[in-house]
Amino acid sequence: MMDMTYPGVVPMHKVNFDAKTEYDMIQNYKVLQDVFNKLKIEKHIEVNRLVKGRPLDNLEFLQWLKRYCDSVNGGIMNENYNPVERRSKGGKERNPKGSQKNSKSLQSNNMHNPGYGDTVGLKTTARKISAAAGGADSSGEVQALSKEITDLKLSVDLLEKERDFYFAKLRDIEILCQGPELENLPMAIAVKKILYAADAKESALAEAQDYLFEAMNGGENETENEP
Repeated sequence: MMDMTYPGVVPMHKVNFDAKTEYDMIQNYKVLQDVFNKLKIEKHIEVNRLVKGRPLDNLEFLQWLKRYCDSVNGGIMNENYNPVERRSKGGKERNPKGSQKNSKSLQSNNMHNPGYGDTVGLKTTARKISAAAGGADSSGEVQALSKEITDLKLSVDLLEKERDFYFAKLRDIEILCQGPELENLPMAIAVKKILYAADAKESALAEAQDYLFEAMNGGENETENEP
């Protein structure tokens, strides 16, 4: 995102796209922090938290990064930007097949994003307007498609507001559970199991309930065994 927003500023040859260890990830974040410093962006990157891979920490940072880039480029993506080609400038040689697989995976993940379908709808409708504008006596169709675009934009805005609303609540719950007075309580641990569950397809509720049940029953048994 930074490479697209500020072409030529990010030293892509220093970026390791195959980073798997915390050390390699930290080196990548150092590159990003150097870019921030060069551009005088007053944002400290919480590297130690991000490399742990916790979904909420990473999502919060990505949301900030997206808002920042949108504020610079007005939310308009550079259609000429080729991320796969730019990644080939990285520190390690890229595998074209692997890149294609990653692209499909990213697209698949985005399909489950609340705003993805509406974004695709906006682009499709915009193309329809361009095609309609080239024909004769098409003002009625253009107006209808323009209204469709307006409705889709409103739908996207509502979905983004709803997403941010629930994310803020989850973040508040996470901060509360991380407090020193609560973090070791069984209920707080059970809640964090749900928050930090990595598998989006399966609910972590059952695992959290089992942990809570065992913790509570274990405490009761210890109390009964006390003289």
